[in-house]
Order: sequence, then C-alpha cells, then structure tokens
Amino acid sequence: MPSYFRSSSFIRAFALLVECYVNKQNCRIWSEANPQVYVETPLHPEKLTVWCALWAGGIIGPYFFKNDEGHNVTVNGDRYRAMITNFCIPELNNRDVQELWFQQDGATCHTARATIDLLRDTFGDRLISRFGPVNWPPRSCDLTPLDYFLWGYVKSLVYANKPQTLDHLEDNIRRVIADIRPQMLEKVIENWTSRLDYIRASRGSPMPEITFKM
Repeated sequence: MPSYFRSSSFIRAFALLVECYVNKQNCRIWSEANPQVYVETPLHPEKLTVWCALWAGGIIGPYFFKNDEGHNVTVNGDRYRAMITNFCIPELNNRDVQELWFQQDGATCHTARATIDLLRDTFGDRLISRFGPVNWPPRSCDLTPLDYFLWGYVKSLVYANKPQTLDHLEDNIRRVIADIRPQMLEKVIENWTSRLDYIRASRGSPMPEITFKM
C-alpha cells in the first residue's frame, strides 16, 4: 500500500442507489360491482441515485442526479462529469484541502476516457481509479470508508420511518448525512488507517478475523 495514504488528504466518492416502494395496500376500492379499475405499475421501481464524497474534514453532498425538469435519473458519463464540474469541484474549492487525492470505483461512467481526462486535469496524478495514474484494486470494500461505514450507516437510518415517497426518502437522506458529526468521521478515518496498517504488515492478505471498532 503506497505510503502517501498516511500523509495526504483523501476523498472517496460513491453513488448510493436507493429504491422507494409505495405501499399499494394503502389503496382500497369498494364497490358492489366489479369496478374494472386498472392500476398501472412501472416495470422498474422508482429510484434515487445519490452521490457523496467523504474525507477527514467532512462529507461533500448529497448530490441527487436529476434532469432539467427535476425528475430523478440514473447516472451516465455526461451526468457524472457535469456533477464533477458543477458541484464537486466548486465544493472542494470552498474547503481548505491541500494535496487532495481523489478515489473512485470502476463504474463505467467513472472510467470513461472523457471522465478520466477531466479528473486528471483537476487532480493530476493524485487520482486513484481504474485507468487512472494509481489503480485502485477491485473488490477492496474493506478499505473503502464509504463502503464499510457510510453506505450501511445511511441506509440503516433513512428507512427507519418507512418513507412512502421519493421526496420523503430524499429528505431523510439529507437529514441523516447532515447529522453526521466531524468526530464520527475522525474515527472513521482512524479506522481506515488501521486497516491500511494491517494490510501493509500482512502484505495484502485478507482480514477475516479482524474486527475494527468505530
């Protein structure tokens, strides 16, 4: 594991895909005769696609992918690059972050040539990504703070009051992320560096018997 992980600022981006199912059992039609009512249901459930970035100083986001009409959309290369340009970079510019490293996973929209070019123009060689200057090994979720912490933490809370609409779900996500305190993120990063130390000492062997406490 490269030594710069211990001394440099580090940001990890992720997209959280969450689904909201409307409880159709709340709808009842009473009639003495067959009302011949047809209820259209979508082929796929409605979803929110949420992007966040995490670093020792805080969380950037959430950012919800929507079209010009305000409807929820999935992520493609153009939308991802627009988010980086119009949201991520301005947010970073408002923070006092030195020698920032940016890491992302191997999703197609992340690793398209145009996306990698944009990220290299922004972060130079401080980019950890497939097809980037520093390759991040696949299937390494135990070393990714958003996978071993934020993803599960947010999902465990946003569904606590069983949101019935996407707007309610979006409000829950904003609230849960806004309530995450800096002290918690400091512990997350301390946990992360402990994992890196273990991997370095064990030369990359698995961690099946290791439990890290937050």
